[in-house]
Amino acid sequence: MAYILCIETSTTNCSVALVKDKEVIRLKEDYDSTYSHAERLHTFIDDVVKEEGISLKDLSAISISKGPGSYTGLRIGVSAAKGLCFALDIPLVSIPTLQSLALQVPYKKDSYIIPMIDARRMEVYSAVFSDSYKEIRETKAEILTDSSFDKYLQKNKVYFIGNGVEKFSGLCSEKNAVFIQNKLPSANEMGGLSYAKFLKKDFEDVSYFEPYYLKDFIAG
Repeated sequence: MAYILCIETSTTNCSVALVKDKEVIRLKEDYDSTYSHAERLHTFIDDVVKEEGISLKDLSAISISKGPGSYTGLRIGVSAAKGLCFALDIPLVSIPTLQSLALQVPYKKDSYIIPMIDARRMEVYSAVFSDSYKEIRETKAEILTDSSFDKYLQKNKVYFIGNGVEKFSGLCSEKNAVFIQNKLPSANEMGGLSYAKFLKKDFEDVSYFEPYYLKDFIAG
């Protein structure tokens, strides 16, 4: 039996899940419109552990959503995850943020899933997944136009999800586009992915691990 603590801070959703093997048994998150991570993250970590009646010393691993996303959010989450790993002497697992976000889309045969995270102005971070949640186009930072993703929209239904959807829904009029609104990455979808990596001992080097920022930080 393995307890894995999953941390997701790539957007404004501060989200923490406790996973027992691959099942999420506790979840705390805050879908606030502002970044509350510095105030809430460690409280949420304490809450999910205490509610299960265990201690931090019972954890088998820490799983972190590695990005892309908010520079500040990712930095806070990764710092907390690495601190716990060092203090408890347990391994670190990293999960691509867009991969777990794609899992929020229910299975639809012969469709594509495009999770997208806001990257300022008309730019998003996106990737493309098949109906079986397999990545078929790598993560990119791209500027949206009315012809973005035409390659996929001309073939099948495409489900767009994430906080970049609002930008693209105003540009895209393709009938195959389905926009799933008001969804952010959550630790809730990290459980199965984290447990699979844990079983394979697919761990990060805690000393050298850095978030997947994709773009250099620009102060605004």
